Formats: sequence, structure tokens, C-alpha cells
Amino acid sequence: MTSHPAVPFYDYVIVGSGIAGLYTALLARESGKVLLLTKGSITECNTQFAQGGIAAPIGQGDSPELHIHDTLAAGAGLSDPETVRFLAEEASDRIADLIRYGVAFDTIHGEIALAKEGAHSVPRVLHAGGDSTGAQIEMSLSSQARHEGILIHEHSLLAHIEVQGKGVQGVTVFNARTERLEQFACRFLIMATGGAGRLFKLSTNPPVALGDGVALAYLAGAEIMDMEFFQFHPTALRMPGVEAFLISEAVRGEGGILRNEKGERFMQRYSPHGELAPRDVVARAIVAEMKKTGADHVSLDIRHLPKRGIPARFPQIYKFCRTHGIDITEQMIPVAPAAHYMMGGIKTNGCGETNIKGLFAVGEVACTGVHGANRLASNSLLETVIFGKRAVERTQQLTGDCPAAKTARVEEVQRLPTRKVGEALRASRENHAPALETLQQLMWNDVGIERDAKGLTHACEQLAAWERALPAPGDRPGYELKHAVLTARIMAEAALLRTESRGAHYRSDYPEPSDSWLKHLVYVR
Repeated sequence: MTSHPAVPFYDYVIVGSGIAGLYTALLARESGKVLLLTKGSITECNTQFAQGGIAAPIGQGDSPELHIHDTLAAGAGLSDPETVRFLAEEASDRIADLIRYGVAFDTIHGEIALAKEGAHSVPRVLHAGGDSTGAQIEMSLSSQARHEGILIHEHSLLAHIEVQGKGVQGVTVFNARTERLEQFACRFLIMATGGAGRLFKLSTNPPVALGDGVALAYLAGAEIMDMEFFQFHPTALRMPGVEAFLISEAVRGEGGILRNEKGERFMQRYSPHGELAPRDVVARAIVAEMKKTGADHVSLDIRHLPKRGIPARFPQIYKFCRTHGIDITEQMIPVAPAAHYMMGGIKTNGCGETNIKGLFAVGEVACTGVHGANRLASNSLLETVIFGKRAVERTQQLTGDCPAAKTARVEEVQRLPTRKVGEALRASRENHAPALETLQQLMWNDVGIERDAKGLTHACEQLAAWERALPAPGDRPGYELKHAVLTARIMAEAALLRTESRGAHYRSDYPEPSDSWLKHLVYVR
């Protein structure tokens, strides 16, 4: 994209209006002209739904070293030690930033209250408004962004990243209100587009989370890493006709007990950590119990906790369940796993840089190396602010190497294979472009909590056939479907290639981890 006078120019174009996009925009405006693009409204993002909180080693008896240890343990051998160190050591400064931007964290006797969550060795999770942490941070940052006069274009879906030579030149955007394409030139493009939970039938994510950012960056030539690692939250509300709704890990942290259809507590049979085992362990245990009894859910029991404190501690959960006829102080909560968080994404170094000059990624769409094969609870909100800050600092001072640009990751670079479409598929209607719901069902069945070669091969062939059958997009659903199919395909191909089980990636045909797989799969166009 040449700097044609008719194309508006910005120092920073930031895509996404969750905590990653808003926080980065607030920092970037000190260094230049900023445009923030969001494909829905400013409030439609995963941050809104983040109930658990934000982890930071600020309590007595805690330390960055302990936080590093817990994060590396959760990452199952694939977390990058250098980026994990940045996360833990810079956490307290970024919490101070959020407080300055107006985030009111919960306190007890004047001190910030800290909760314990699964796989954390000490209480280190801050909350705001009980289980409304994401929404509280989002509200504080969005009001600050408006106050600072940051230009925000809503209902603007990124359609194309313009790269010339080895650098970003600008973007083409589909304006869903006018149904026209618009162009913007920029020095720096920062992707903060969030996750991809809505590629699956059951998800805690909002409808916008379809993996657009991964697909667009891949098409522009960016490296995409660790896409086989997708976290399924063990406990989402499961009721007929009711959208999956996150029941925070903090509920188990406070003493919630998981019971099967017979009313038996079962988690001790699967892990000595019981209900506070890592999420992948809890999710698979729940699936195993549901299979045994033929039920579509288990129950989360907090009836033994002090009744008066529950509505104050979990206002969102209490209110949502009450709306659907469940008083969680008196009744058990029906829960089942749902797609929740993408550990993989656009590969970055410790400063948010990608392999394309001028293209950065922060938040859930980025793969910084922090989470490895499995994210430690409540590290995600922290990661957005740590690497948002580092990315903006890097744009201000581009001489020399980013300190984490040369970490010793073992990587295997892949291309998406050319797949032949079998006779049965060629003859069937499945060779035509799918409805989004059909894609979500395929991903849930074949690329879900438990995977095997047969299901993954079927998914890869089906997704390749759909990719070929898709018409050129002309509206928002068309663009979203194109991006969803491509992102889903990268995920399925990576999961088929990794013939082991590690972290959130579980292969029933390869149930054990293998040292030969202590490496990252990186896809590039």
C-alpha cells in the first residue's frame, strides 16, 4: 500500500478492543496517531468474560521465582523461560498501571485481596468486582480510551494485511455498516484480536472469537505457533437451550466440589490435587465421568459454603444461574467442559514482534511462549498488559535486538499439506461451503478434548475441502467463515502431526508425552 493521499495514515493501527487492544492503544497514543479497529462493538471481547482474575506475585510468601515455577510447570515443558520471567518480574508494575487507569481491585482491610486458583502454589489472583474482573478492567480502559480521544472504528473487520518487501504497509478493512472496503496506512500494526473458542460447538467465548487474527496474519506471511494447544475450561454451565456460561475456577478455589450423576465426589480418583488439578486434567476427568454414566454434565457443589458470602463473591455467576432457575446457594450447578483459551497463535518474541517488520501481536492472538502446552489460570490477563507494554516500548526504540528475540526454542517449521479430497467427500454435500454451525460441530467432535488420528484426519480433509469450496467473501459472515476455516485447519493439522499427549493436547492413540516432541510446530504460508 503506497502512501496515496486518499489513504488515511496512522502511526499505529490496533485491531481488537479487549484489554490487550485498549491498554496498548493507551500507551501508543503517547508516541503517535492511533486508530483502534474492532469488528463488533467495543464491548464484544473475551476480556469481558474473564471472571477468574489476573495473577501477580505481590502477596506475602510469594515471589516472581515462585510464579515462574508454577507457570513453567503448567506449560508442560514448552513454556519459554525468558518470556515467563518477563511476565512474573514485571507483573507488579503492570498492576500499578491498571490501578492508575481506574481499575478498583477487591480489597480486605485495605489490602488487595488475593485468591488461590488451580496449579498456583500460593494465593496470587487479584479480582475486581468478585467474578467481574474482565468486565471491570474493560470498562476502566474503554472509558479512559474515550477520555483520551483515541479514534475507535466499531464494526470494522480486518480483511487484509498489506505487506510489501518484508514490512507492513497498512490494512484493508470491511466496514460492516456501509458494507464497503476501507484502507488505512500505518507504521505499526498491532494485532489484539483475541482467541478462537467459537470454532467449537461449546465455548465460553463471545461470538466474535473465531480466530480471524491468526488467519489474517498467516495469509500475510506471519509464523503461527502451538495451535494444537487449546484449553477447554472444565466448568461451563450446561443446561438445555442455555448458552455455555463460564463457572470460574475461583468457585473451586473457594471449596467447590465436583460430583458425578450419582452424587459422588470423583476428582481425587484422577489427581491428588482434586478439584484444583490443572484444567486439562479436570476437563478429561469430567468427560470420563460423563461417559461412565451417559450424562451430559456433572455437578459443582458449593452448598456447604457460607450462603451470605456467595452472591458478593460471585455476583455474575449467582445472577446468571438465578436467571435460569438455579440458586447456587441451595442447588448444585450443572457443568461440563467448553472451549476456552488458545495457547497458540501468531508467533512473537518477548517484545511482541513477529517475523514481519512492523507487525506485532499481543494478548490471546499472540503466542509469546508464556503458556507453552497449557496456560496457568489467570496468567492471560497479565500477559496482555506485560507484552502490550513491551510491544509499544519496542516501537519506540527499534535499534538492537529485543532481549527475547533469540530464545532457544526448538521449532519445526511446517507448510499446510495439499490434501486430496476422498471420493465419498467429493460426492457429498460436505464438499460445499459449510454453515458456521457445521464447522463448530466438526471441531468439537474431531479436534476437541480427546483426539485421535482417525478424527483429526477426517477434520483435516473436511476443512481442506471447505477451504477450496468457499466463495470470495462479500459480507461479515463471509469473511468470518473464511478466517474460521483456515484457523481451524491449522489447528487440526498441528494436532494430527503431534503424536503425543502434552498439556491441553490429548491424543487417545498416543496418551503419553514424548521427549522427542519437546519442540514447537510453526506454520508459515
